Amino acid sequence: MPLKYHIHTEPVEPRVRPIGKLGIVEWREDCSSCHNCVKRSCVYQVYQDEADVLRENHGYLDYIYRCKGCLSCIQDCTKNILARVVTPEYETLGDDFFKPDDVILTWFQAETGKIPVSGAGYGGPFSGDGFDAMWTDMSEIVRPTRDGIHGREYISTSVDIGRKLSHLAFRDGHLSVSPPPLIQSPLPIIFDVLPEKWRCGHIVESACRAAGQIGLSSIVRSQDLSGEMLAEQGNVVPWLSDIDWCEENGFSDAAMVVVEDRKGIDEIINVLKDKNADQVTAIRVTATPKVADRVVELTRLGADVIHLIFDKRGNETGANRPRHMRHVLQDVHKALTKEGSRDLVTLIASGGIILPEHMAKAIICGADLVAIDLPIGVALECRLCGECERGLPCPIDIASIERGYAIQRITNLMGAWHQQLIELLGAMGIREVRRLRGETGRSMSFEQLEEDSFGRLFGKRKDRVTIENQG
Repeated sequence: MPLKYHIHTEPVEPRVRPIGKLGIVEWREDCSSCHNCVKRSCVYQVYQDEADVLRENHGYLDYIYRCKGCLSCIQDCTKNILARVVTPEYETLGDDFFKPDDVILTWFQAETGKIPVSGAGYGGPFSGDGFDAMWTDMSEIVRPTRDGIHGREYISTSVDIGRKLSHLAFRDGHLSVSPPPLIQSPLPIIFDVLPEKWRCGHIVESACRAAGQIGLSSIVRSQDLSGEMLAEQGNVVPWLSDIDWCEENGFSDAAMVVVEDRKGIDEIINVLKDKNADQVTAIRVTATPKVADRVVELTRLGADVIHLIFDKRGNETGANRPRHMRHVLQDVHKALTKEGSRDLVTLIASGGIILPEHMAKAIICGADLVAIDLPIGVALECRLCGECERGLPCPIDIASIERGYAIQRITNLMGAWHQQLIELLGAMGIREVRRLRGETGRSMSFEQLEEDSFGRLFGKRKDRVTIENQG
């Protein structure tokens, strides 16, 4: 049997002291020096070797970052001298979408390559905006399959990128049609173009190298690339702002290129195919209220890959009441299915994908794979503080990050995402991620559940009525 796909991770300590959620309050003068101190019985060993850690870290013990919030030490202390409070620094992390908890989770995954586990469980609301109003079917957790998810059973996370044939034709026992080029990705992820604030130092190159080591593709602007880098990194996907550059800079040899949707895009596709018939062409399309019709039209024109671009919150643009990605992807998927062309084209979704659960939910809604950018920068300890955008020095000096450090942190992040995808697929009883695409029946929507339960009594929500009237 073939070897399972595995991402090799190694712990990478942070360059700067990370910020945690909980701070410690302790009154040592009241400590009775119990021989069975609750610190020694900490499940997560955050207090282990306290004296040594204090000396090595020049006077501070990293309780704040490593504490999982189970609060067992608080409850069990016989003198009641321990307390936990939310640190002020924690509340400054992230922005209005990438919340502080999301930043800390990403840091942990990039540092350890492991799935984050909280001793306090999930303490937040069970519904919210965007993907938080969507739940996946986990029935196989209580009704496991015969082989289990970690035994003999193989769970595939690979997807194909490119256009597929609508049918096969044979003559004299041989295939009489030429299949279009396909790129196999071992994870339903590609790296998108990084924001400008992170296109400095060795970050772009490190992201490309990390993607190459784990078999993923990485989109890079053509002006940030050279022929040497493209030749060295075969996984690089140039984003061509001018197709004339394709041949002049050796980009015609790339396995895949990206162009932006524009007038005469069919002619551009033909020009690129004339240069290299084995090249996959992806078209970046902004997600608008009419994007489903545009995707169907591009599929008819022979598009290989359509990359749907949402804003950073995962919403469409150009609408008074923008819909979230999960609604738009379902519309696009249904439109292509009705047209009979869903299996011909590959759909990539980007924008608002910051957690591994978002990747899985986007695929359930109809995407083949997702493109990420923000998690890559956060994995390198960016705090999304906005200091660089205001012209102030970066508090972590992200431009000075070394290649090896950045490559391993990004690799660890993808290793953690891969493990979580396997756990989700196993809990859903699905053996390959391709089967997850468009399987909305394996998920639940808060809005739908609310309408089914209370709609007959109270009617529809005002915001939903407004959106339907606008449509």
